[in-house]
This record gives sequence, structure tokens and C-alpha cells, in this order.
Amino acid sequence: MNNYQYINVSSCEEIGYVTLNRPNVLNALNRFMITEIVNALESFDKNDDVKVILLTGEGRAFAAGADIHEMAEDDSIRLELLNQFADWDRIALIKKPIIGAVQGFALGGGFELALCCDVLVAADNAQFGFPEINIGVMPGAGGTQRLTKLMGKTKALEWLWLGEPMSAKEALHYGIVNRLVAPEVLLEETVRFAKKIAKQPSLSLRLIKESVLKAIDYSLYEGMQFERKNFSLLFSSHDQKEGMKAFIEKRKPNFKGK
Repeated sequence: MNNYQYINVSSCEEIGYVTLNRPNVLNALNRFMITEIVNALESFDKNDDVKVILLTGEGRAFAAGADIHEMAEDDSIRLELLNQFADWDRIALIKKPIIGAVQGFALGGGFELALCCDVLVAADNAQFGFPEINIGVMPGAGGTQRLTKLMGKTKALEWLWLGEPMSAKEALHYGIVNRLVAPEVLLEETVRFAKKIAKQPSLSLRLIKESVLKAIDYSLYEGMQFERKNFSLLFSSHDQKEGMKAFIEKRKPNFKGK
């Protein structure tokens, strides 16, 4: 299954694994690596045997940033023609839950990739941050937007302007990370969490994710209208009939994802 150069891809027990695999450079993200990551995510999104996607990094870091050597000589016109962030935009179209397991550094583009996950579990020694200002640039793959939506304008500006590392404990405080665990059990605990999510009815997972993402940008009224349409849509599913029947009959439901 792993026909990739910069990542490892596998699946087991309804979980699809995407592992960044450039540990010798702390999984620094080059453009081709991002394309591979997005292609793997999209492949799992279409795979009926996969319910949840788990994204992590090999070695001591999740991803320590973008590959600076790749972009050091770029100019504005070349970047415009490359349209490199189009691949990043595809991540937002993934319907299935994406759970990130973060160890070591998640900096710059690595932090942006982590913020693309729906849920983050982090080792308690992990570090996050946007150090781009220290080399004369700024985040370009959604960092300023996603960080601001999570922590608000004033705190986001502080972190983006200073370019300082954020501890895992601080990331938990600001709602960036869901759970902190010891580094040696990071993958084990993230898999345990992913398996719990995978047991839930997949159509409900899909439409809940879609509704929550709309809540970020919609007004309360518009978001509630969207939520109600998805609520009603689930009443056409087998899993809704099975779930409510099982509740009435006091037994465990047998969800089929349809």
C-alpha cells in the first residue's frame, strides 16, 4: 500500500495511518510531501473500510516546519504560478475524522498541518509555534486563520509576532490540543481514542464534522439551519433506524455506515 516516497501509509482495524517519514530532517515538509499526504488522506476518505484517519510523524518530531531550502530562492511570481497551497485546501474537504498524534516539534508548516486535524493528541513534551517571522515571512497555509479562530485575535497576534515556541500545556490551555499524554504512550493512546471514534456511526461522524466546520464561519442562525438539514438527513439512514431500535430493545446497535 505504501507507494510513497516521503510518507508511510497503512490501515488496520478501520483506522488509516499516515506517517510523515523524513525523520532525518525532523519531517520537514516539502511540496511533494504535502501532495503525498493529501493524496493519502483522500484515498482513505474514499475507502469504506477506513472510519478514522490518524496522522503522525516518524521519529523525534511531528514536523519541524517547511523545507526552507526548497523555497529560499522563490519569488512572488513563481509562488503565484506554483499555487502550492491548492493542495492544502483539499485537506478541508476530507469528510472523515482526522486525528493527529503530535510528538516533539510541530512548527511552521508542521503546526499548520496539525491544525488541519479535527482532534489533536499530543505528547506532554511537544512544542508548537509559528517561527516564520524570524526568517522574514509569515504562515501561508492557514496558520494565521486557524490559530485566530481557536484562540482569538489578541493571543494569536502575540504568538505570531513573537514567533516563540508554545508548550503542549499552553496548547491544551488554548484549546489547540484535546489531550496530553506521556511521550512513550502517545501512539497507543491516540489509537485507543481513534478506535472509540471508529465505533460510532460513520454518517453521524461525517455530518457532525461538516456542521461543526460550518459553525466556525456561519452566523448562529445560518449554522442552526445547516445543522437541522443534516439532522433530518440522518433519518434516511439505516444507522438511525438501527440505533433507535437498539435503544428501545436495550441492546448494542450494529451500525453499518449507511
